[in-house]
Amino acid sequence: MNRFKSLVLAAAVAAVSFTVTASRAEAEVSVAIGAEPACPYGYYDYAPYTCAPYGYYSPEWFVGGAFIGAGPWFHGPENFRGRVDSRFDVRHGYSSRLPHPGDGRDASMRLDRIDHFRGDEMHDGHGHVGGGRR
Repeated sequence: MNRFKSLVLAAAVAAVSFTVTASRAEAEVSVAIGAEPACPYGYYDYAPYTCAPYGYYSPEWFVGGAFIGAGPWFHGPENFRGRVDSRFDVRHGYSSRLPHPGDGRDASMRLDRIDHFRGDEMHDGHGHVGGGRR
């Protein structure tokens, strides 16, 4: 019986020693997402950041004709909330032609005043519907 107790005691000491000396490995994950897409009317605020069609974003998403960004490239004010029209969202069934990065803008499609804009969702610059986090 002494051998059994000694064996159990030695195993317990070894387990405690191993637990005390083992360090926890900290993982650092870095994901390179590349450059901001050069889309004529902005890009969706979720991966894969496909170019959004004219009318998806309301005028407040553009300053001086430049898109303020979305997702990881958002460069608007911290408390920004802007309207989008989900009818133009591919996740909601939109299936018409989408612009491609590098496409030019149609001069007749103004960004400071989008006629007949019907925004039905509020987003913050990070893709959170309803304004997202604070």
